[in-house]
Amino acid sequence: MGLSGGVDSATSAALLQQEGYAVTGVFIKIVVEGYPCTAGVDRLDAMRVAAHLKIPFIEVDLSKEYQERVFAASIAEFKEGRTPNPDVLCNREIKFGLFYDWARAHGADLVATGHYAQLEPNEQGLPLLKTGADKEKDQSYFLWSVPQEVLAHTLFPIGHLRKSDVRKLAGKFNLPNADRKDSQGLCFLGPISVSDMLSKELHPMPGKVLDELGKVVGSHNGAALYTLGQRQGFTLLHEGTNTPAHYVIAKDMGANTITVSPSKFPRNATRTKIKLVETNWIGNTQDGPMYARYRYRQTLIPAELDENNTVVLYEPHYTPLGQSLVLYKQDRCFGGGVIAESTVY
Repeated sequence: MGLSGGVDSATSAALLQQEGYAVTGVFIKIVVEGYPCTAGVDRLDAMRVAAHLKIPFIEVDLSKEYQERVFAASIAEFKEGRTPNPDVLCNREIKFGLFYDWARAHGADLVATGHYAQLEPNEQGLPLLKTGADKEKDQSYFLWSVPQEVLAHTLFPIGHLRKSDVRKLAGKFNLPNADRKDSQGLCFLGPISVSDMLSKELHPMPGKVLDELGKVVGSHNGAALYTLGQRQGFTLLHEGTNTPAHYVIAKDMGANTITVSPSKFPRNATRTKIKLVETNWIGNTQDGPMYARYRYRQTLIPAELDENNTVVLYEPHYTPLGQSLVLYKQDRCFGGGVIAESTVY
């Protein structure tokens, strides 16, 4: 059981123990120099949970691997003007990559985490990924890149529960961290935003905000800090109380400019064609109508997938290159890919 120190993984461990599993709690230590380190507090809470449940406790330090595979990889993408998803990378490379491999190599039959997602076997007994029962907490979006063969040896003990029920169970089990607040910020980096991280790492320079005709209409803090569709964080020259919201529709890393428009979606367009790379499909995909999202908890967009990993969104969207596009139908998550090309028409 990946014990993070939080209430979700702690309650998951207690539920597994109640069901008769032989549970070992493992704390993944991640320390990135120069960032607020919560590892000490998190480790202490995880140890307290393990002691309370009377289960073995082990610490695995994956700081170096995280630095290379998630942190540095994400920074490199942002530097090129793309918008990677560090939380997706962390799940693929760390939690369900190196940690999963380590656990299996050390004799674990199954690996469990406190994610709000569900697994259901198909006709062949292979797992299908489904959304968490609590739609406000569903984390299937961040799990799209986990291979089906890894999910086959994975458990999500609280995926069928609402967060409020998890809190109640934590109290019922008398867990020492039952009242701990949910963590905020990036995976393993603590209470820091993407913008703060990029400001620290890339030292962005202020630049010009352009309108759709190329006219200078404002200023920004550095093109790398912005993603397509963003509607704040820049200053317009003649901004007033009646100025409509403006959205980032393009950026030029070489010129350090961003282009904005009062139109959230491309004018006169009806669809978006997206080419995906680094795809991962969990079970067979389906022909016909599906739904997609390219941001966590974004309203699902009607879509269709073809055999060439091309997705058509039946709405016009400025989709950020490098971001994850994930496909759904009802409560099933089919997987997804990284946006390599995007054309609005």
